[in-house]
Amino acid sequence: MNLRFILIGLIIVSSCKDHRAYTNIPKKEIPKIVDYNFDVRPILSDKCFNCHGPDANKRAAELRLDTEEGAFKALKDDINKHVIVSGKPLESEVFLRISSEDTSKIMPPTDSNLKLSEYEIKIIKKWIKQGAKYQSHWAFTPPNKPELPKVNNEVWTINEIDYFILNKIESNGLQPNPGAKKERLLKRVAFDLTGLPPSIELQNEFLNDTSSNAYEHIVDKLLASKHYGEKMAVPWLDVARYADSHGYQDDDGRTMWPWRDWVIHAYNENYPYNKFVTWQLAGDLLPDKNIETVLATGFNRNHKITQEGGVIDEEYRIEYVTDRTNTFGKAFLGLTYECAKCHDHKYDPISQQDYFKTFAFFDKVPEKGLYATAVGVFADPPFIELSTELINDSLPFINKKSIDTIRVMVMKDSVGIRTTHVLERGVYDGKGEIVDFDTPAAILEFDKSKFKSNRLGLAKWLFDPKNPLTSRVYVNRVWQDIFGRGIVNTSGDFGMQGDLPSHLELLNWLSIDFREHGWDIKRLIKQMVTSATYRQSAIVDSKKLDIDPENIYLSRMPRTRLNAEMIRDHVLKSSGLLNMEIGGSSVKPYQPDNLWASASSNRGFLTQYVQDHGNKLYRRGIYTFIKRTVLPPVQTTFDAASRDQCEVKRHSTSTPLQALIMLNSPTVLESSRVLSERLNNQNLSVEEKIEKAFQLIICRKIKPEEKTILVNYYNEQKELFKSETENARSFIDVGEYPISKGRNDIEIASLMQIIHTLYNMEETIMKS
Repeated sequence: MNLRFILIGLIIVSSCKDHRAYTNIPKKEIPKIVDYNFDVRPILSDKCFNCHGPDANKRAAELRLDTEEGAFKALKDDINKHVIVSGKPLESEVFLRISSEDTSKIMPPTDSNLKLSEYEIKIIKKWIKQGAKYQSHWAFTPPNKPELPKVNNEVWTINEIDYFILNKIESNGLQPNPGAKKERLLKRVAFDLTGLPPSIELQNEFLNDTSSNAYEHIVDKLLASKHYGEKMAVPWLDVARYADSHGYQDDDGRTMWPWRDWVIHAYNENYPYNKFVTWQLAGDLLPDKNIETVLATGFNRNHKITQEGGVIDEEYRIEYVTDRTNTFGKAFLGLTYECAKCHDHKYDPISQQDYFKTFAFFDKVPEKGLYATAVGVFADPPFIELSTELINDSLPFINKKSIDTIRVMVMKDSVGIRTTHVLERGVYDGKGEIVDFDTPAAILEFDKSKFKSNRLGLAKWLFDPKNPLTSRVYVNRVWQDIFGRGIVNTSGDFGMQGDLPSHLELLNWLSIDFREHGWDIKRLIKQMVTSATYRQSAIVDSKKLDIDPENIYLSRMPRTRLNAEMIRDHVLKSSGLLNMEIGGSSVKPYQPDNLWASASSNRGFLTQYVQDHGNKLYRRGIYTFIKRTVLPPVQTTFDAASRDQCEVKRHSTSTPLQALIMLNSPTVLESSRVLSERLNNQNLSVEEKIEKAFQLIICRKIKPEEKTILVNYYNEQKELFKSETENARSFIDVGEYPISKGRNDIEIASLMQIIHTLYNMEETIMKS
């Protein structure tokens, strides 16, 4: 089995060699016209706003640099000196302090461990010299739909997206890559739209279709697949912090999977984004509400809940409302709302009052902080009861097999139940002044003549055409999911400390176009995946590595790894093991023994992991049971979200543990064995078996030199297993799926070794 160690070595080496791409990054040049939003504000926000920004409690010397009024005023201690004098950097205290060599005067102070670089000092100087013009933060300014930019190579473009991308590519002295080969493009788009590999039948259909609209036909087919909803639901479950347990120490079970079934259904039915979100925020408050709209509000009950005796009820109730408020800020506005709970936000125009005025929208739920622990009660009020009859009549998309009634937690407001206070230092019992429903005015005024003072009014405020963030934030996350990186890389922070957009005009164009076309999610995705930008190959040359090592300008398609759920689904689907059933309760596949017990309080139903059997072992990754305190180890290793809080972006890592999982996972080994048995039951030569396995797993036809290597390896393994028959039997003795009758253990083991090798190739788990 030395091949396993060779594979690990290759993976480690390949993950390291790309570091050379960062050694020749060109030195930044000072722009001819210094832009406040893109050149100056990031410097001030990073180095100055902590002491001279929005937070009045931390503000030093009564000096603000985040507002034009504050920046042009006289100094508190010397009215003859001004912070900034337009056009005159040598008379501006800001420039004199940041460029000073006197450690008693230099800003930021030496004890802050912050320092402006020579480049940053030159930027500030040139900005002041050019007039020191302030601008509203780009993300808080409603977008205008820009004209398509001019490009040289107009023939390359397919749709509007390409004009914006190509303009940046050309302005940086680059050219776009040629289109990807059809096989690689099909694999990419199949995973992006369904999360599953393309079948051999689909591969052959696309390869044999020479019509001009062959690719668009495939895209439409994939968008219409019932598995599209499953793929789209995965990142939304991260946003919604969905799990099958409560969290905290006892971490008992929770039944929220009918809400997950609704999310899959909503995506498959292509609910417009404004409807999709409004139902989740306020489906219980709609004038024409029904059981489906109320079920959708389970979104706001997915947070952690404590069951531990002795807790202070109000303290934890406040935690739940806090979670909803923070989730609202990150999921829909792309802002770090949580930073304003204990004090005014240090960087963004969100005061502590603003925070608790938003908090008020989620503070009217008749709930307790301590979850009801009575045996058999799996939903804390308010909840809805879903009987089999009700599901059959009104919610047929819920995959319910038991005859028991299911209780699902949802939202409900009680009039006059409580007043909302500003909580001093964010402490649950530090009740300060009473506040009413409102939102930060810097984003959009909450006009009470236009919006009702409840969650439904908040949803309407969110989708008001003048709201500058809602459409941008969602479009950016869809772009991130498809291209591996958002136009704004910090997809959870569009504020002052967030990254600047790489293509602001493209983001604005897409945001307005999305809104103008009825918030149509499938249309948005089709725009992206049918663009010439998306269809590029992922090949990279040295020039592109030198000029654009992070591929910010997209002169090539990024090479991205499949996420945790997709890797599992790919292995199961290509082997023929995947249970294609949509929806239903969560399942417990293979997992190391006693994993839950080692992190359990020995109370409740989830102290021991009881593995499922039969078809449940082969369900898609989206249906894997998630216990918050002990996440599924395979998902954790492949960077899945913890589901403790709202997450809008998964980080991708490369570690030896990932290679070890692919080599030793029972699911991968069982899938290798089952596919080997199935191929050996077909009337195929060894070469044909290897060709078919390769096409199923790698999603392209095998090259002659690759086939030669694998056939030779098969013959070597067969000779080895002939001399060590017990090793052959031991190798294929894996998994619970029934063995083939009358199988030849030597041939099964030999082909299984080939298939296992294919599953461990880097190309297998790469989307592009």
